[in-house]
Amino acid sequence: MRTLISSAFISLDGVMEGPGGEPGYRNSGWTFKDVEFVPEAFAIKGREQEESTAVLLGRASYEAFSPVWPDMAEFAQYRTMPKYVVSTTLTEDELVPNWGETTLLRTLDEVAALKETEGGPIIVHGSVALNHGLADAGLIDRYHLLVFPLLLGAGKRLFPATDQDTRKLKLVEHAVYANGLQMNVLDVMR
Repeated sequence: MRTLISSAFISLDGVMEGPGGEPGYRNSGWTFKDVEFVPEAFAIKGREQEESTAVLLGRASYEAFSPVWPDMAEFAQYRTMPKYVVSTTLTEDELVPNWGETTLLRTLDEVAALKETEGGPIIVHGSVALNHGLADAGLIDRYHLLVFPLLLGAGKRLFPATDQDTRKLKLVEHAVYANGLQMNVLDVMR
């Protein structure tokens, strides 16, 4: 079974909305605007490209990343990696042609089936609604979190607010950087 990894930039209060400057959010751009850049804190991003074998995105994140990521040197390894987009509304003709193999998945059952295939880890970037569905369905195996020392208040949060049984996480790797940023790698205990 393949490992499904959720990778996110989050504030200390769990907000993941608008980290890179996406429009329509009051505190948009908080990752680099409000915290000093320390390159070593982002080393996990390069490692994710090395270790992952596929990318899983929700529709909104796909639409945000697909016009930009294919041409960015920082995300070069994602160009040839298979991408899967979970959406009930996106159509094949809306997929960008310059970002390699992209497959539309319509349900979380299809994501569960993808996890059962041969291959290495699948990484999820952004994708708030998808993360909520995956977490509620018990499909996330690991979290890669870069936690910023900020309280943003309003905004979409990584973790769903669903009333459910306690889920235990095991911290398997962590680091703290000079700018207060924390890197936490947590496995979901089953």
